[in-house]
Amino acid sequence: MADWVTISALATATGTLVLATATFASVRSSNRSARAAERAVLAGIRPLLSQSRFDDAKQKVYFVDDHMTLLEGGRASAEAVDGTLYLAISLRNSGSGIAVLDRWNLLPERLTGDVLPGDPSTFRRLTRDIYIAANEVGFWQGAFRDPAEPGYAEIAHAIAARETMTLDLFYGDSEGGQHTITRFALIPRGDSDVWLATVGRHWNIERDDPR
Repeated sequence: MADWVTISALATATGTLVLATATFASVRSSNRSARAAERAVLAGIRPLLSQSRFDDAKQKVYFVDDHMTLLEGGRASAEAVDGTLYLAISLRNSGSGIAVLDRWNLLPERLTGDVLPGDPSTFRRLTRDIYIAANEVGFWQGAFRDPAEPGYAEIAHAIAARETMTLDLFYGDSEGGQHTITRFALIPRGDSDVWLATVGRHWNIERDDPR
């Protein structure tokens, strides 16, 4: 005679296993869909900064002490006025989301992409929020006002001697994520007061680098 108790138990176990397998597959599919949706949302608000174009509009950059710099497209500015060092770069946001500038580190030499940027927590923090909308122009600005502060003497010498400088700029999206460091070079052009800006490399902080 058939052992119906055993057969019933086996059938129940088989059904439970099939149900568990189907549930696992469904959960995995849902997780993949959720991750894909999250990536799509993040891509939609992701900023990416580069230098602006030469034909982009001029911008007035005001500093807290009422100093004003007129910044042309594709240009940088490096000035020493009455002991204060004023610096700025004309930027364009090539990404699809708003860029929120946070911190910066300026070095009196030209660094290649093989040299990694430092810890963003050691960078100088901007004294005001600077937002750059997607596919729009904006700027970065920074200043050294105290001759005794670290970096002042080296940057002052680079400006006076018209030597190339490197800016590592730390920024994120409007939701406080997707942090990126973009490296720019401030390049003097001839013996004039003109400085050009060019982008070198991007480093993603929370995500894999784009290479």
